[in-house]
Amino acid sequence: MAAEKKYDASAISVLEGLEPVRKRPGMYIGTTGPDGLHHLIWEVFDNSRDEAMGGFADRVEITLLPDDYIRVVDNGRGIPVDTHKQSKVSALETILTTLHAGGKFGGEGSGYKASGGLHGVGVSVVNALSTHLIAEVHRDGGYYIQEYNIGKAKAKVKKVGASKSKGTIITFKADISIFKEIIYDYKRIVSRLRQQAYLVKAMKVTVIDARELTEAEQKKLDLKGKFYLSEEHLEVPHQNFYFEGGLRSLVAFNNQYQKPVHKNIFYVEKNDVTPEVMSVEVALQYVDDIAPRISAFANNIYNPEHGTHITGFKTALTRTLNNYAKKNNFFSAKDKDAGFTGDDVLEGITAVVSVKMQEIQFEGQTKAKLGSVEARSATESVFGDSFGMYLEENPDDAKAIINKVIIAVKARKAAKAAKDSVLRKGALEGMSLPGKLADCQSKRAEDSELFIVEGDSAGGSAKMGRDRKTQAILPLRGKILNVERARIDKMLASEQIKNLVIALGTAIGDVFDISKLRYHKIIIATDADVDGAHIRTLLLTLFYRYFRPLIDGGFLYIAQPPLYKIQKGKDVRYAFDDNEKFAILKDMGEDVSEDDNEEEDSEEETEETTKKSGRVRIQRYKGLGEMNAEELGETTMNIENRILKQVEVDDAINADKVFDILMGNDVPSRKSFIQNNAKMANLDI
Repeated sequence: MAAEKKYDASAISVLEGLEPVRKRPGMYIGTTGPDGLHHLIWEVFDNSRDEAMGGFADRVEITLLPDDYIRVVDNGRGIPVDTHKQSKVSALETILTTLHAGGKFGGEGSGYKASGGLHGVGVSVVNALSTHLIAEVHRDGGYYIQEYNIGKAKAKVKKVGASKSKGTIITFKADISIFKEIIYDYKRIVSRLRQQAYLVKAMKVTVIDARELTEAEQKKLDLKGKFYLSEEHLEVPHQNFYFEGGLRSLVAFNNQYQKPVHKNIFYVEKNDVTPEVMSVEVALQYVDDIAPRISAFANNIYNPEHGTHITGFKTALTRTLNNYAKKNNFFSAKDKDAGFTGDDVLEGITAVVSVKMQEIQFEGQTKAKLGSVEARSATESVFGDSFGMYLEENPDDAKAIINKVIIAVKARKAAKAAKDSVLRKGALEGMSLPGKLADCQSKRAEDSELFIVEGDSAGGSAKMGRDRKTQAILPLRGKILNVERARIDKMLASEQIKNLVIALGTAIGDVFDISKLRYHKIIIATDADVDGAHIRTLLLTLFYRYFRPLIDGGFLYIAQPPLYKIQKGKDVRYAFDDNEKFAILKDMGEDVSEDDNEEEDSEEETEETTKKSGRVRIQRYKGLGEMNAEELGETTMNIENRILKQVEVDDAINADKVFDILMGNDVPSRKSFIQNNAKMANLDI
């Protein structure tokens, strides 16, 4: 760990108060849904991680405790507890109760050259949005503690004993009056923190799920004064992450289900690049695939929309590979147009680019895209020089990479005619809409919906049951092409996909234009059986790989048609699952026990779709085609009654990996995935 510099109250600067946080939490954490709830953990963790980035800590532990408490521990310097000159209270209380107070605004001796904190709002926002927070500090030979309720200190910071340790422990309970519900996703937390462990080499991260501890086990644990719970060898789910390889290890992890084109993973890290850019770190490896996978980070913050550092990376990648290919005579002397384009060199690449800067600028509050201009030239220079040396020193790897890119060039040229016929600008406007498409009357995309349905039978019912003014129907004939490893020219040879592309209006590939989207709701409506699930997965693969902006923009949905129609006299109701069916039967006065309900399910999971139970008629739908137009319209298309699930990608890296496994060519990995997750499946056989 780094040598400790002066770090006391003088290092803490105060910018403004905390009052607005509880009134408008969305301004500070984005949302009060699951994303915002988990953001509280990221904020506290980021402080610990920044201590590790500065060289002051090498271990962080996050524990999910009973009663919705979260505990974050690090062995950094410990938050200062001496009195702050400006606030007249302890630095600890200042940090926890004042917005924009912390050691990341240039306070002398802060030690934070680079920080990932959300504009410094950090732990004060967590405190404001928690009913209870306990801060424990080990530093200067003492053990200090202070408690807070809804952002306000219950008492002054108090020294409760001596300590030989150093570090900070923050334990908090999110306020249920702020968040819709408090349910922490252990897998999501593990995924996020694994990624962070890759980004900070030699930082050990432990995640513990201790939510199921009994009262006796909790008393035995006795958290007060404890530092690392993992040292207690708890018999609860936990994960440890420690990666000496940094980004090199992350690339290997991302490629675990891929076939590498070359053996060695390229890696470079350079510190003190410029006065503005503290470090540039890049790792990459080509695999036998078409899609590029580039992950971007700035001060350890994930940038899904990339930014200036990725622009510099792509520029250097294209130039370096072109220079090497020309120097080593990979291009034919007769070919005047010889050369790789930016798209050519990106096919099949897995890369991670990380920069760290003192003064960092993002485009927008969400930090999805890096805007700092200095990052472009720094990344371009560091990566370009090092990658050129790598190619010279590893001729076998270089040859394999160049040959991979040459294949992409040949495919690009071979596909040009097919692409030009459908993709050239303006081509789609001149094409008539597919004959299968029953378009809506509205010309306003904001008001229009496109239902993608399975088969002509469902298409017929949907066309009759729709609202013609705003709802369009496109029936699909069978299963579409698996696009996971298909190039655009092959995709567009598929009439089904071509019809969908034309209906959407956005084009595809390098001329994709989301502003031309004809419908602001694209709704996948398939049957609730194995074939329907397969078609839905094929469509999701298509949208994820080639229409990702539609997912990111919130335009893609999955329809949730009911499973049952329950009728008693003139009382007709619909149930979307077995629990809802059981509740409806009870509400109708039917004396049906849970055992009876299970027996009914077993009977109904046959080819028969209807049965009578006394005066109640229960119909189980096996597909949309079994619904008449009125039923389909009322339950699945009417905006007053229907249930739609919006398609979101919370973790792009994990989503990408799942599509690789399920839709790619690695059969052993797919078999293993199915075996490991079979118990989670909800089968309708």
